[in-house]
Amino acid sequence: MFQGAMAASCVLLHTGQKMPLIGLGTWKSDHGQVKAAIKYALSVGYRHIDCAAIYGNETEIGEALKEAVGPGKAVSREELFVTSKLWNTKHHPEDVEPAFRKTLADLQLEYLDLYLIHWPYAFERGDNLFPLNADGTMRYDFVDYKETWKALEALVAKGLVRALGLSNFNSRQIDDVLSVASVRPAVLQVECHPYLAQNELIAHCHARGLEVTAYSPLGSADRAWRDSGHPVLLEEPVVLSLAEKYGRSPAQILLRWQVQRKVVCIPKSVTPSRILQNIQVFDFNFSPEDVKQLDALNKNHRYIVPCLKVDEKNIPRDAGHPMYPFHDPY
Repeated sequence: MFQGAMAASCVLLHTGQKMPLIGLGTWKSDHGQVKAAIKYALSVGYRHIDCAAIYGNETEIGEALKEAVGPGKAVSREELFVTSKLWNTKHHPEDVEPAFRKTLADLQLEYLDLYLIHWPYAFERGDNLFPLNADGTMRYDFVDYKETWKALEALVAKGLVRALGLSNFNSRQIDDVLSVASVRPAVLQVECHPYLAQNELIAHCHARGLEVTAYSPLGSADRAWRDSGHPVLLEEPVVLSLAEKYGRSPAQILLRWQVQRKVVCIPKSVTPSRILQNIQVFDFNFSPEDVKQLDALNKNHRYIVPCLKVDEKNIPRDAGHPMYPFHDPY
């Protein structure tokens, strides 16, 4: 039953690829923990791993993939969906392929299933991942993401990656990429959960042939710039009452809400019991009334906004960049 449930639990990309609705997120998964997490996840049926160069753990993920994936191993490469992302310091077209090849080598793979531009705006080129001015503000670059996109398309032509996508782009920026794309983006990855339902953005994507992946689907309680005043999604009364009604964990309620509307989720965990729980969301269904209750929680509350501390206040770090995505309504 489990494998059958897994087969039904994918979205179909416009490339013809099947992308599993639940993947393992690896942001903030520490060294020494992520390898075991990946191997455990694969052993309980995960077939989708979400990575990024900036997470600093692709080498260790690669060790896990080498041990568990390939001819004669537990999982064949063809049944695994692996995503990674281009970091902000590598947006210059000539930097794209070297950055991609480093990720590929670190992950010990011959191709990726999906490669995303991590953010629409660029930082100063070079090997310093967070280049700073003396006053602690970021050093930016203003290369157009449409030029970066053209360099990503060359990776597809070389057979190095099967699909391309965007992360943290708004609707206007997506259309801007579509206006020049010969390889159309297949996926948009954004923060998404009942407090930030992203209904307009999801509709915008689906109308243009993009699937949507939700990062921080559980509300990212361990983010660096957590504010004590922020609501805690996993403690939301509606979520807790539905967890009781269905005999599920609050996390499973949040994930089921997404997969039931065909939004891919990449919950991050290094805890085996939670990794297992997070994929056990395909054997129950919400009634329309329950979906309505969860839909009603939307308050456009964004947890993941990179911030700087100024006079003890968190202020959005990158809001002054002309390509900052979060000024638009969606």
